[in-house]
Amino acid sequence: MASPIKQTKQGIRQVEVTILDEKLVRVGTTYIPVTDVERSARWYTDKLGANLTYIDGDKAIVNLANQSMFLVKSSEGQTSNFIDVYGEECFSLTFEVNGLESLKTLHKEFKENDIKVGHIENRGHAGRNFVFFDPNGNKFDVWSELRMS
Repeated sequence: MASPIKQTKQGIRQVEVTILDEKLVRVGTTYIPVTDVERSARWYTDKLGANLTYIDGDKAIVNLANQSMFLVKSSEGQTSNFIDVYGEECFSLTFEVNGLESLKTLHKEFKENDIKVGHIENRGHAGRNFVFFDPNGNKFDVWSELRMS
């Protein structure tokens, strides 16, 4: 079988993907570690506009960006972030917005709402990105390119 990774004349790597039978339909739930469930649920609803659907002492369920997120009580210092082979802290989730102007507007709103955000970045691919953090240190990405499903 030939490799799905192709090198173009410009040195750009492209990946050809063929899905024969799509068995996994979508991501239904994302689990986010938090130390204070009630405070975190309030932050996600007040700052990000999430809809709170359930809360108890160990977890809260919020709906955000067409996805269910479980905010799960965890030990101090736990986050969904990870360190890559270059020693950089990475996010595990990217939200999408509809275009660069939407990205700039959201970035400004997040700053005005005292959400910790990074700069708008050009990462060498289509669109622009920025990162933001919840009060527990969970790092999230926002991308200006909306993919059609």
